[in-house]
Amino acid sequence: MYAARAAKPKLSLSIAAATTNNTSRPALSLKSPTAMSMPPRTPLSPSPLSPTALNTKLNQRGFSTVQQATFAYANPASSKSILKKNSSNSPSSGASSKRIQFSVEPIVHCVTPIEYTDDYYGGYVKMSRDERRWLLRSDDTSVAIVEKHGSSSPPRSTLHFLENITADSRQYQGIHPVVALESHQETTAKLINKALAHLPPAESTGDLKDVGRLINLSPSPFTTSRDAATSTAPQTLRRKPDFISVTRGPGMRSNLFNGLDTAKGLAVAWQIPIVGVHHMQAHLLTPRLFASLQHQSSGAGTNTANPNFPFISLLVSGGHTLLVHSNSIVDHQILASTCDIAIGDALDKVARAILPQSYLDQSNSTMYGKLLESFAFPNGASDFAEYQAPRSRAEELKKQENEQWGWSFGLPYAESRKLEFSFSGMASQAERIVAGRKSQWEALGKSGEGFMSNDERIALAHTFMRCCFEHLASRTIIALQMLRQRRKDETSQESEDIPHLVISGGVGANQFLRKLLRSFLDIRGFGHIDVIAPPPYLCTDNAAMIGWAGIEMFEAGWRSNLECRAIRKWSLDPKAEDGGILGADGWIKFS
Repeated sequence: MYAARAAKPKLSLSIAAATTNNTSRPALSLKSPTAMSMPPRTPLSPSPLSPTALNTKLNQRGFSTVQQATFAYANPASSKSILKKNSSNSPSSGASSKRIQFSVEPIVHCVTPIEYTDDYYGGYVKMSRDERRWLLRSDDTSVAIVEKHGSSSPPRSTLHFLENITADSRQYQGIHPVVALESHQETTAKLINKALAHLPPAESTGDLKDVGRLINLSPSPFTTSRDAATSTAPQTLRRKPDFISVTRGPGMRSNLFNGLDTAKGLAVAWQIPIVGVHHMQAHLLTPRLFASLQHQSSGAGTNTANPNFPFISLLVSGGHTLLVHSNSIVDHQILASTCDIAIGDALDKVARAILPQSYLDQSNSTMYGKLLESFAFPNGASDFAEYQAPRSRAEELKKQENEQWGWSFGLPYAESRKLEFSFSGMASQAERIVAGRKSQWEALGKSGEGFMSNDERIALAHTFMRCCFEHLASRTIIALQMLRQRRKDETSQESEDIPHLVISGGVGANQFLRKLLRSFLDIRGFGHIDVIAPPPYLCTDNAAMIGWAGIEMFEAGWRSNLECRAIRKWSLDPKAEDGGILGADGWIKFS
């Protein structure tokens, strides 16, 4: 069935509980449901739990009140007290019974263990460094309809629909996991209902003959009177998607399951396959989506997808900082990753410290890294047009000194060529500078934002971003030199370098980062490598990239079964312990 349709256009409905945004603070202080003036919404764990589950650390300490009727416990003693065990077990000790006195009748609440507290509340369980790196927070709900037009070369595609809804977590200055989950639950179906009206109409004779591929779209019972004027015709035939792409991981399983379960329901109702997509794989393939959209809109293009394999990618977001060598859609080698926090997390933390509170209050966004860029470069690209990368490694390692304000920054791993990133030290240094200024200000009995001038704030923001981005670029150059030497050793002769460097992820939208990387490549002997960066709306988490990744997997012969589950930790690298993308269970290979 699928082989016969391989050359036909591929239409994918994509659902994503987007996972790029990370909590801006590693230990976000969460208000309990009671403190938030709302009833507790803790999910019940499966009952009975297995002996193994009962003995895990998570269950030993993960208890929470559930929304059930409470039961009163009344001690028959007139004092309404509860007997406490005597410290002595001997009946002849003569010690009097100790009692706990209650002024009112005590209430006993039912409690249930939460099997994965970090999945629901956002991670207060002690985790390894790798686990922290892969634990993401999700606050964007996104739905898209992506169509690839046949098997033409270069590939061409159309984005029929794309819309995101972001949970409002501004009061927490970071993503609140419970608020994010509730946002997914409230908006996923609404976005899908809206997207259906954008499915391509059934126009061709072939479409009309194949009734099984059509959806009879009647006026939605969920359409408001305000939207009625712009709704579709009373009854229209639309083309049913060939399959559904949905984010399967890595990330918070509670959020991911919301989208995954919705996708399964649609797949069963429409009798079409699903493809569970790796979130970071989708970021890697996003430039190929953008190239196909460009080819379709312009009607011209090169003979191959851009970029073609192999290529190098920098995946930079609130949850990840990865340097990846991609050889195929499922073969991605991790060359470097962060040893502590992601670059997006560092930018968010420092932005909250540097930016004046009045500036934050005026914004409707929790994308603090983007706000930091706007604050540091108010005139846009012209503010960093004169930037030139250090010409040598020695020049690169010089500290960034600011004589006017009396502080400096140095790059991590100054004496090492280790392929690893580190941002926590630079973030802490920036926070210490701000905290020091504030302490001096308060020691004088003053308050408000005047402890640091706007000029110093801008200088600090600029210097911090420059150090972070030069650290990224430095490790990228080291990796390119390593790959060049490896190819030379394998072939015993000079060979061509990898032609493309892809920048993707939310931080990839930063224009200063793109300028800085281009300058590093030009000055360090890699000027022939093209820097490819999708437009900002495709850099941040979105369902369009999930739809495209699903199309590439589907055309390669892969789909997911209905038993597939959301995955909290999921490597890209096939040599990793979990086997990478294809190492997850639930894949079906077809031809």
